[in-house]
Amino acid sequence: MIPRASLHAAADRFGTPLYVYDAAEMDAALARVRGAFGDARAFYAMKANPNLTLLSRLRVAGVGFECVSAGEIARAEHVGAWGDDLIVNGPAKSREEYAAGGRLGATFVVDREEEVGLLPPGSRALVRVNPALEVSTHDHLATGAAGSKFGVTLAQATGVLRALREGGHHALGLHVHIGSAIRDAGDFGAAFARLADLRAHTGEVEVLDVGGGWGLDADLPGIARAARAAADVFGARLWVEPGRYLVARAGTLLTRVVGTKRTGRNFLLVDAGMTELLRPMLYGAEHPVTALWNGERAEVWDVAGPACESGDLLARDVTLPAPTPGDLLAVGDAGAYGAAMSGTYLTRSRPAEALWEGGEWRPIRRRERPEDVWAAEVGAAKF
Repeated sequence: MIPRASLHAAADRFGTPLYVYDAAEMDAALARVRGAFGDARAFYAMKANPNLTLLSRLRVAGVGFECVSAGEIARAEHVGAWGDDLIVNGPAKSREEYAAGGRLGATFVVDREEEVGLLPPGSRALVRVNPALEVSTHDHLATGAAGSKFGVTLAQATGVLRALREGGHHALGLHVHIGSAIRDAGDFGAAFARLADLRAHTGEVEVLDVGGGWGLDADLPGIARAARAAADVFGARLWVEPGRYLVARAGTLLTRVVGTKRTGRNFLLVDAGMTELLRPMLYGAEHPVTALWNGERAEVWDVAGPACESGDLLARDVTLPAPTPGDLLAVGDAGAYGAAMSGTYLTRSRPAEALWEGGEWRPIRRRERPEDVWAAEVGAAKF
C-alpha cells in the first residue's frame, strides 16, 4: 500500500487529477493468478490499462497480451510481444488488425464464421463460444449473455472449427469470456460446463481459453478448479486472460477538492470527473473513496466532477470529514478502465500517471497540454 504521505507528495509533484499505481500490488495480483491457475498461460487483456511502462513490467514477468485493436497490437509489438505471446480478439476486426496480427504470428480469436475467410493464410485460431448465460454483472459488461454481440452459439462452434481446418488454418481450440467484474464465481463454472458439453462433437482440442472477468474478491482457486476440469475434458492446455484483476487495485485516482455546494444534496466538487474516470457514469461502477485529510465532523456527500453533465458523479452518498478547497481525495480500485477510458471531452487534458516502485515515484505519462489535445486537427489558422 502506498503511504498517505507519498500520495500527497505525488499530487504536489505531478498535479491533479493524477493516476498512481502501486507496482507491488500489480506483482501480488499476478502472483495470485499464477498461484490459482498454476501452469496456465496468462495473457493480459490490454484494454484494462495499456500504459507502456505497465506492459513492459508484465512482459518481463512472462505475460502475453490480448489485443482488440490495431493500436493495442502496436503497443504489444513495441514492448517485444509477438507470436505465441499475442492474441488478437474482437468482434469486428479491421484489415489492419488482420495484417498486423498475421505479420506477428498472433493467435486470432474467431468471433463469427465468415471471419474464417478473412484470416491470413495458415493462421492459428480459437473459436469464441457464447454460452448464453445470464451473469452477475452490469448488462454492459455481460459478454456471454444470449443477446451479446460476442462469439458463436454452442450449436455453431463445431462448424466453425471445421471451417478453420478446411481453410488451412490451425484450429487451436475454444475461447469463452462471459464478462467483466463478475460477482458470483458460480457463473464461471456454469459457462465452462456448457463448453464441456461440446466435447462429444469437437473431439479433443489443444487449447481452452477461459478469458478473465473475475471480480476483485473472487474465489480464484475455485474458478481455476472449474476451468481446469473443463480443460481436462478436452485434453487441452489452459489459457487465461486477466485484465482488470491485475491492475484495478494497483491504481488510485487522486483528485483535489474545488469546493462544496449544498442544494437538494451535498455536493463535494473535485477536479476529476467523467473525463478521467468514466466507469461510474458508464455502468454505475462503485469505487471506494478515501479522504486524505483529517477532520472531526463528518457528512454525507456526492462527489461531483467539473463537466457540464448531470451524470458526472464519481460517487454517491459517501461519508467524509468536513472538506476545504485543496484537500486531496483518493478514488480506489481505479487502475483498470480509468486512464484507459479517459478522454478529452470539453478539451480537458488527460491526466498524468505515476508508478510507485521501490519507495520512489516514477512518472510514466505526462499530463497533456491543450495543444496536445488538438494536435491532430488540421486546417485551422493561428491568430
